[in-house]
Amino acid sequence: MKIWIVHEAGRAQLGTVPDGVDVEVYGGGDYPSDPATVSLWVPPFQDRTTPQTLKDMTGLRAVQLLSAGVETWVPLVPDGVALCDNRGAHTEATAEWVHAAALASVRGFDVFARRQAAREWKPQRSGTLSGGTALVVGAGSIGENVARRFAAANMAVRKIARTARPGVGTLADLPELLPQADVVVLIVPLTPETEGLADAAFLARMKDGALLVNAARGKVVDTAALTAEVASGRLRCALDVTEPEPLPADHDLWGLEGALITPHVGGAVEGFIERCYPLVGDQVRRLAAGEPLANVVENGY
Repeated sequence: MKIWIVHEAGRAQLGTVPDGVDVEVYGGGDYPSDPATVSLWVPPFQDRTTPQTLKDMTGLRAVQLLSAGVETWVPLVPDGVALCDNRGAHTEATAEWVHAAALASVRGFDVFARRQAAREWKPQRSGTLSGGTALVVGAGSIGENVARRFAAANMAVRKIARTARPGVGTLADLPELLPQADVVVLIVPLTPETEGLADAAFLARMKDGALLVNAARGKVVDTAALTAEVASGRLRCALDVTEPEPLPADHDLWGLEGALITPHVGGAVEGFIERCYPLVGDQVRRLAAGEPLANVVENGY
C-alpha cells in the first residue's frame, strides 16, 4: 500500500507504519511514482492540477485533508473514495482566535491599533464581554470550545446546531436568540443550508451594537449586507474569512472602524504538523487493517 503526504516533516508524526506501506512526499509538480498505485492521499491546498491528480489516482481509496473545511473537496472526490477531514486538530487554535477576536473587538483594540499607527493618543471607554450574552452558531468541537471560553469570561452562552440536543437549539431558534446576543459567532461548515445564512434579515435581527464573529467560511455571510451594517455603526464584525477571499484591497470593509479582519489564520499556529499528522498515521493503520476510517465526511459534514 502506498500513501502520499504533502510534508516531509509529517513522516515523523505518523507513528508506527505497518509493514508493506510506502510513504512518499508529493507537494505538486512531477509525481514521485505512479499515482495509480496510491491508496491514501494527503493533499496540499487545491490548485488547478488537483482534478487531474485525482483522475490519475485510479486506485485511490481515501483522501485525508489537513483542514477541517471540506466544501471545495466534496464535488471533486470520486464516488467510492472516502473523504476525511481533520476535525479536532484545529479546535483549540480556532477557538482561541474567536475568543481573542471577540475580546479585541469589544475592548476596541482594533480602534486603538489604528490610532497607534497614526501616533494618536485618544482614550475612550470600551465594552466588555463579562456580563454579556454570546450566541454560538455551530456547536461542534470548535463551537463547544468557544462556548466554554465565553462562559469562563462570565458570559451567558446560547448554542445552535444542525440538530437539537439538551442545551442546544437549531437554526429555527435564530429569530428568538439573535436579538438577545451581544456576540454572535459563526463556526458552521459551508453547506447549502448555511451558505448565505447571515443575510440582511439575519443581521437586522441582531441587537444594536452587537458583534458578528465569522470563523466559518466567507460565503456564510452576505458581505454587502454586513458592510452596510458596519458602515452605519449599528453592528461590528471580526472576520477571519471573507467573501470574496482574499478581500480585495479596495473593499470598503478594510477601512471601517468597526471591522477587525485577519487573513484566514484562525488555525494557523505553530505545531501544525504535530497536530495534523497523528491522525494521518491512524488512518494508514486503519486502512491497512481493513478497519473503518475516522472523520469520514458525509453530506458535507
